[in-house]
Order: sequence, then C-alpha cells, then structure tokens
Amino acid sequence: MTEKKITSYPKEKINILLLENISDVAVKHFNDSGYANVKKINGALTEAELIKAVKDIHLVGIRSKTQITKKILDAAPKLQAIGCFCIGVNQVDLKTATKNGIVVFNAPYSNTRSVAELVIGASVMLIRKIIDKNKAAHEGLWMKDASGSYELRGKTLGIIGYGNIGKQVSVLAESIGMKVIFHDIETRLPLGNAESRKSLKDVVSKADIVTLHVPELPGTKNLINKSTLKHFKPGSILINYARGEVVDLEALRKALLDGHLSGAAIDVFPVEPEKNGDRFSSPLQGLRNVLLTPHIGGSTQEAQLNIGDDVSNKLLSYLEKGVSTGSHSIPELSLPEQEGTHRILHIHHNVPGVLSEINTQLSKHKINILGQYLKTNDAIGYVVLDVNKNLSKHALDLLRQVKSTIKVRVLY
Repeated sequence: MTEKKITSYPKEKINILLLENISDVAVKHFNDSGYANVKKINGALTEAELIKAVKDIHLVGIRSKTQITKKILDAAPKLQAIGCFCIGVNQVDLKTATKNGIVVFNAPYSNTRSVAELVIGASVMLIRKIIDKNKAAHEGLWMKDASGSYELRGKTLGIIGYGNIGKQVSVLAESIGMKVIFHDIETRLPLGNAESRKSLKDVVSKADIVTLHVPELPGTKNLINKSTLKHFKPGSILINYARGEVVDLEALRKALLDGHLSGAAIDVFPVEPEKNGDRFSSPLQGLRNVLLTPHIGGSTQEAQLNIGDDVSNKLLSYLEKGVSTGSHSIPELSLPEQEGTHRILHIHHNVPGVLSEINTQLSKHKINILGQYLKTNDAIGYVVLDVNKNLSKHALDLLRQVKSTIKVRVLY
C-alpha cells in the first residue's frame, strides 16, 4: 500500500482539539500528516465549555486537569478518540467512552524518568534539610551546621507501588548507594538488589524515606492515614508524587508537627487549582522541611516531548490504520495493511453472534473478506476488515445494519 493513501474522510474535515498546552510536537505530527484543523488551547475547559466545543470534534487531547464526563462524551457524536497526554486516564469516564466506541490512549511510560529524578532530588533536599538552610540564607542568616543532615548513601528507600516509575526510582536509588525495599499488590520482579516486602507496614517501618507510586483507586484513597503513619520509622520522610487522594494531609501535618516524620515532599493534592495563578491552599503550608510543588513531577521539556510524540502517534495510527494498541476502552488490535483493499472498522456491543452476522451478510452479497481481526473485552467487540475496493461502500451499508453496532467507518 502506497504512502499516498489517505483516509476515506477528507483530512481537511477532521477536527482536532488539544487542551492544557500539549506539546507542539503533537501539533507538528498532525500537521505533517495532513491534518490542518488542529486547535490548541493552553488551559483546561469546564464541562459546559467542552460540551459546546466537542460537537464537531473527531480527536481530543487532554492532560490531567480536564475531566471528560458522560455529558461531554454524549455531546460528541463525531468523536473517535481521546488522547490523554499524561500517565493516567482516570480523568475520562471510561465506561461511557467504551459504550460509545471511543478509543482512549495515554502515555504510561513517557515521563517516568522525570518523576524518578525529582524523587531523588527531593530526597536529597529533605534529608540534608536544605529547605531550612535556603530560607535562612535568603533572610540573611548563616546556618552552616551538620546537625540533622545525612547522606542518602546507606539509607533505606521504601517504594510503595513498584510499577514503571517505582522501578526507575529503584534503579536511581541503588546507583547512589541506597538500599531499596518495596511493596506492591501485584507480584513484581525486583530490579538490581531491591527486595519485595509482603506488606506496606513492613516497608514503612524500616524505610528512612518512603515514596509513593500507586494509582488513584478506591483502595488507595487515604492509603497513608493516621493509622499507617504510626508505623513509619521515627524521623523518616514521606514523598508523594503519585495521586493527591493517596495521603490524608491532615494526618500527615500532625505527624510532622509531632516530629514523628522529619520531612515530606508533596507534588499532588486532593484538590488542585484549575490553572496557573489560581489560589492554592494546603494543610502543609508553612511547615518546616516540607517541599510543596504544583504537580510538576512529569513537567520537563523531555517528558512533554516524549508524551506529545507517543500519544499523537497512537491517535494517528488509530485514525489512519485502525490500530488500537494501548487503548483503555476498545480492545487492542493491530492488522497489517494489505494491497488492493479498503479497510472497515466495526465497533459493537460484545454479544454472541455479531461476527457471524457480519460474515453472513458480506458472504450473502458476494463481498470477499481479504483480512479480518476480531478482539473483544467485557463490553465491546472490535472488528477490522479488509474488503475488495470496489465493494467497500456496499459492505459499509451492510455493516451499519448489523445488530449491536456502535460505530462503523471506512478508513481507506
């Protein structure tokens, strides 16, 4: 198949909306692929604003602030895919996206290094009490002493959540001489000399520094609370660059004021401002040896370039080839291209008999299937079909009549 092949829907009519100052590398990828109608907005939009904006949109790109609700999805009849230019997808109503046949992609690996480096940097700042010394120096006070300042070498780092970021932190920590212990609800293969522990308590009771790298789930809400904080090693440090709901900040404040913990670095919060310049408040403000940052764990130029590249390529592959690898809504599927065919995508409710009906209808009308893949999840079935070029319009009409159809379109 030649490179000149275009989608059946004219590229100049495909509308793409990118929110929250997504990297220009994504805009460039779309423009270089022939998609000129790319609108980029620096901030997030409210639900009401998005409902108005998405009526004629085919692709939406967001980061972590924008909430894609059921009302927004139901107001977007042309929406094919959502790109989450970040690690998580919890800001999207995945149930409705799945029901509506909308593909949801993210970038689970692209900013792991940026977060991991900042964890190590925060560890150095806190264990050396740099925050106090920096403040004093700015105020004209000379505080040159070693009291309460330590090296990271030889200390124990406890990692809660040994996924992509947790493993990166583990490797960096060992490289500077730390001992690493970790706990994860899944069985994880340790890297280097890291040691797996059976419980959260077993990690926090022995670690000099505890860093959290867990997703936002019902089971992780207030994972670090009044009870769990009691098990922390006296004088230890807590770092949360995961999700804001994971730590009970009032309980953490008390543990810091009581001296049970000697410091904390918090980058994510239960409630965060909508945009730069908005007022922000936290129970931890004003406390000594507490490093507060505005959700910048993955905010480096390298991470944003990697994310922009990764997610835009996934969106383009789905739009032009039907490739759904990395999808969180419809099943993951990738069908090699074939010469002399037209490709049709069929998304349907996962009920018995749909594939049989598709094949029966096409066979009855003498339409030859030159390639076909089916993949299902609990709710959705996704079929990619390559059919004879001169019969593709007829095939499309037949597939629209198949029971339980959600979406069907010709790619090329």
